[in-house]
Amino acid sequence: MSLPWLVADIGGTNARFGLVTRPGGQPEAVAVLDVSQHLGLADAVAAYLADYAGGVRPGAACLAIAGPVDRDRYRLTNAGWSGSVEELGIPLTVLLNDFEALAISLPHLAGDDLVPLGGPPPTAGLTKAVLGPGTGLGVAGLVPVREGWQPVAGEGGHVAVPVVTELEMEIVRALRADGLPYVDAEHLLSGTGLPRLYRGLALARGVAPATRTAAQITTPQITAAQITSSDDPLCVETVEVFLALLGGFAGGVALTLGARGGVYLGGGVLPRLVARIPGSAFRARFETTAPALSEYAAAIATSLIIAEQPALTGAAAWLAQRFPHVERV
Repeated sequence: MSLPWLVADIGGTNARFGLVTRPGGQPEAVAVLDVSQHLGLADAVAAYLADYAGGVRPGAACLAIAGPVDRDRYRLTNAGWSGSVEELGIPLTVLLNDFEALAISLPHLAGDDLVPLGGPPPTAGLTKAVLGPGTGLGVAGLVPVREGWQPVAGEGGHVAVPVVTELEMEIVRALRADGLPYVDAEHLLSGTGLPRLYRGLALARGVAPATRTAAQITTPQITAAQITSSDDPLCVETVEVFLALLGGFAGGVALTLGARGGVYLGGGVLPRLVARIPGSAFRARFETTAPALSEYAAAIATSLIIAEQPALTGAAAWLAQRFPHVERV
């Protein structure tokens, strides 16, 4: 399949595009488009190719979608786009779940792309897992195979939220009484979930909940000891509960997939909390998700992805793995 290739990471808020112009190359001409400003995927692709890629006609494409995909069909979980990639008019288009693409990027990330969050260094050549709170909560695995790596997609963000402490149980009870009959992990562990978690915490504390956005809850990055009279202590506690729940969720993913090659965290929320994670309950909850397997979990590395466009890197790597001998025409 001839170059250039189009790669994309389509989320509920932003659509990121790039071009691969040489075998094994990294995405170039990267641009971020606002999903709300385009009628659908075909419109956004056409706008990118016309405005940022000089009107080229890609020979193939790999598109990472924040939602379920079924062969040529896609549906964004947190936006209104859905349809078939046949409408794009590209000779070959591969659809991946966005966290599948993020998973494929993992062997290509190193050094400044990652921040260690506990455990030993990641073990090469073993099954890996990636998860992360963005607009929603994505999960995927990566399994070594003869040809390289095989991503394993899933919708693990919609399992029940892993509450352990009495306060966490009270938060869930309060949210259910407030009209949310089933509280899944994404309801709390996501950018859209942070305000809901804040509200549930306020209700559990018997405090009238204020209206807070995810950005307000996570910024500034302060600790309980640094609160001033102008700060909202519930924002600080919300982040503490969020990171504890995330640790338990990540531990469950690690055990489910047998991810002894490491658990990686992505998404748009956690880079804003990178200074808070080391002092939080994240790693302790990760290791004690199943007390009988705490030694197993303790031997698994956890890392935060801070690379600029890792899903685009993954989409490019997937095409390179499928078409290793392609040349530009």
